[in-house]
Amino acid sequence: MNVKKPLSETWERFSRTISTKKHVGLITAIAMSAVIIISGLFLPVFPSLFQSYDDELGITGESELVDIEDAESKYSNSITEATIKRGQSLYSILTEEGLTPSEVHEIIQQLKGSFSIRNFQPGKSYLVEKDPSGEFLCFTYQQTPSNILHVQKDSESEKFNIWQETFEYQNRVSVLTGTISSNLASELQQRNRYGLITQLQKLFAYKINFKRDIQPGTTYNLLFEEKWLGDEFIGIGNILAAEIFVGSTPSTAYRFTDSKGHTAYYDAKGKSLRSSFFVNPCNYSRISSRFGYRTHPILRKRHFHGGVDFAAPRGTPVYAVADGKIVFRGRKGAAGNMVTISHANGYHTKYLHLSRFSANARRGNRVKQGQVIGYVGSTGRSTGPHLDFRVIHHGKPKNPLVALKSACEIKGLPKAEMDNFLAQISVFHMQLENRDILVAGLSKSSADNVSALN
Repeated sequence: MNVKKPLSETWERFSRTISTKKHVGLITAIAMSAVIIISGLFLPVFPSLFQSYDDELGITGESELVDIEDAESKYSNSITEATIKRGQSLYSILTEEGLTPSEVHEIIQQLKGSFSIRNFQPGKSYLVEKDPSGEFLCFTYQQTPSNILHVQKDSESEKFNIWQETFEYQNRVSVLTGTISSNLASELQQRNRYGLITQLQKLFAYKINFKRDIQPGTTYNLLFEEKWLGDEFIGIGNILAAEIFVGSTPSTAYRFTDSKGHTAYYDAKGKSLRSSFFVNPCNYSRISSRFGYRTHPILRKRHFHGGVDFAAPRGTPVYAVADGKIVFRGRKGAAGNMVTISHANGYHTKYLHLSRFSANARRGNRVKQGQVIGYVGSTGRSTGPHLDFRVIHHGKPKNPLVALKSACEIKGLPKAEMDNFLAQISVFHMQLENRDILVAGLSKSSADNVSALN
């Protein structure tokens, strides 16, 4: 009894102690000590109850070092870059990379409308991605600087997805001015802006013969847009203003959008540069034979010549002088390879002695003014490369040099548009005079790039 009494008294005293708030610190210390004692007893037996779990990389705490792989894993996908070789096609490349003919056929069917064979050229590179087992995953090809094509295989469904990356380019305004030392084409080539020549030839097609009229000493002013992706030049945009001084007479072209939203080119007086007919169907060096009676250079007999012969190098592009429909394309006796186009108001034009035809100008096709329909040659009865060009009006031959000029219907801007047009020309002249053009939204570095072209 004496033993039990002190123990009961001790327990009663301990109970009173823990019931008071002033001994909270003591209680906490006792509890922590109990945990330490218990963990020491049970840790060797049940370590998993008290240790941290490893994560996916084997890390158990913030203080641990993480291994960084310095070698390529054998489980990584492989990406191979290769170059298109002469004679290769998309079909041959994909089959060489492990695809079956039926799979390639499926891809080609999907590519219709999004892939241009013209851009698939020898020397350009492509990427092929495969999984660790060597199975095809993706084919990547940059068609143009602003477009990347992807052919991707879904590893689960094994179907092919075609998608494209398109990068938006910036339009920057640039100026070229100078004096021609040889010819305009060479001048633009030296300045890495040869792409302007085609637009200029179309703008001034009925005013300037670029091979005959432009001589050393001719001056020019050009204001035009350029396409850029970052610091990479992509190509030429629209010509905004062009002034070519042939002798004392300036030939001018200014781009203008009227109040109705119609955009066209006009000269300084507001006359449209797009007439019903071109005067010249090709860029020629000289007229070797005119319309009318002549002595034939082969037959040596005097006869009537129903056209005008334009002497030009073999392969020079031949243009449709007006909108129309091709009613004949083929070989026709002494005329050689010939194209006949039907135009409005009873006009027909004929293009003789062509070396070959344009692939986009077939019989029955409608053609636009300035569209290439063939190339200068010497087929049929001919002594050398030239274009025999003829104009037929209501079934009768007409002198092309006279008939086309009289058929030209040059329209001018309405008086209501002239004030805005003249204001636009003033802005163009300010830009032509200010070589360091700053375009809205472009940085100073961009302006430096523009002015460096001048």
